[in-house]
Amino acid sequence: MMHQPWLTDKVILIIGGTAGLGLSAAEACIREGASVVVVGRDQLRTDQVVSELGQQCTGMAADAMDPTTAQRAIELAVERFGAFDALYHVAGGSGRRYGDGPLHEVTDEGWQKTIHWNLDSVMYSNRAAIRHFMQEKKKGSILNMSSVLGFSPSPKYFSTHAYAAAKAAVIGFSKSTAAYYAPYDIRINVIAPALVETPMSQRAMTDTEIMRFTRSKQPLDGGRVGIPQDLDGAAVFLLSDHALFITGQTISVDGGWSVTEGQYNQ
Repeated sequence: MMHQPWLTDKVILIIGGTAGLGLSAAEACIREGASVVVVGRDQLRTDQVVSELGQQCTGMAADAMDPTTAQRAIELAVERFGAFDALYHVAGGSGRRYGDGPLHEVTDEGWQKTIHWNLDSVMYSNRAAIRHFMQEKKKGSILNMSSVLGFSPSPKYFSTHAYAAAKAAVIGFSKSTAAYYAPYDIRINVIAPALVETPMSQRAMTDTEIMRFTRSKQPLDGGRVGIPQDLDGAAVFLLSDHALFITGQTISVDGGWSVTEGQYNQ
């Protein structure tokens, strides 16, 4: 029996769609029949991704922390593909280089930049999507990116308290908005990954002690680090009409992280 694509005729905006988790999701959405708008910060990289992904993809270079970015990207989606049906907000990352860390070491800049990058940007994109759906009187789907660190801390190796606060807030924000907008048939859900192979995870992935711990903390499939494609199935499902009766939920794609202890060397 031939597979029927799950996202046929959907137009999906992916904020942070030119690398890592977002790029993998863009490729998966296109395979499932969607047209995709990707937003990334680098113009050359964005142009390259659009060229590689073909006619079902367009994109723009912009910063997720700019309050106007999502609105402009939605307008691009409507102009290029005639509609806007779903938002996947992936953009965010570690604020360690700005001064995030254990609370007694967190700098004001580290706190502010980490929250701005990981929480304010989500508010901006979600607000733009909600406004469009309500103005057009249409149903829609929003998927936000959190982290297991927002609800399943790992104090020895992953103590970035501003990042954990922001990612926990993404869940609270998404649940609250999901409740409010459910009567409008606007669904808002969350994916929470554990350690996944991305540019952000290089610090952990080059540390043999952290990698040893990770093998016991996320023991599925041989205790490996996740890859971006591990999130694609959940993302496609939650963005699709197969999830029409699901909102306000957080799906952990974490290799078992949130239900296992993890073992330290004695």
